[in-house]
Amino acid sequence: MASVRAVLIDVDGVLTVSWKPLPGAVEALRAVRDAGLGVVLVTNTTSRSRASVAGSLADAGFPVGAEDVLTAPVATAAHLAGARVALLNSGDVGEDLDGITLVGDDGEETPDVVLLGGAGPEFGYEALNRAFGRLQRGARLVAMHRNLYWRTADGLQLDTGAFLAGLEAAAGVEAEVTGKPSRAFFEAALGRLGAGADEALMIGDDVEHDVLAAQRLGITGVLVRTGKFLPETLERASGAPDHVLDSFADLPALLGLAQ
Repeated sequence: MASVRAVLIDVDGVLTVSWKPLPGAVEALRAVRDAGLGVVLVTNTTSRSRASVAGSLADAGFPVGAEDVLTAPVATAAHLAGARVALLNSGDVGEDLDGITLVGDDGEETPDVVLLGGAGPEFGYEALNRAFGRLQRGARLVAMHRNLYWRTADGLQLDTGAFLAGLEAAAGVEAEVTGKPSRAFFEAALGRLGAGADEALMIGDDVEHDVLAAQRLGITGVLVRTGKFLPETLERASGAPDHVLDSFADLPALLGLAQ
């Protein structure tokens, strides 16, 4: 751990659940900050802009600002700059989608890209069938993430990956993924901190998309047993995390930091 100087941290399920801080998470992040380590929050959250994410976390006591947050919409906008995009998403992230042109639902216009964000009530038959039609007419399929589910205060709920798999199969296409677990997303996070993969730690509650994806780039992976963590998911995983902690509150001890 002595070589670690950059810490990548998932938000939902690691620092918070339904935007309420998990026990000890605020104090643990302060300890990481006080140690002078670089921090970037890497989140597939698509229901809020990065300013809103940072604001909610700061209101809860976390020492973060908007400049510390890298969201899937921000990474997606950079990837799709100049494209005409049909967006299917639950939540308003328009301010983080600079540089792309959003196409409305009216008419038969075929966009360059069908873009899926986070799932919610908007992912009904009519919307998914419209997306299917546009894919048949040649639009590319891009997804901000392919998470199958996420944890809320009411328990696990379906996410985009459950619908994305059906669209891919029906349209005979494979989606490009711009958020975690894409290599470009992690590389963008490292670039913000000016750190190499061997100097970084990734902490998440999703063993495949957070932890093992980061480890494939040479980043040390830390899985926490909060959020969407399930023992059976860890048992079925394609690899083993470098470290498994009960919660983010245990990170300072792993790093040898004083609290």
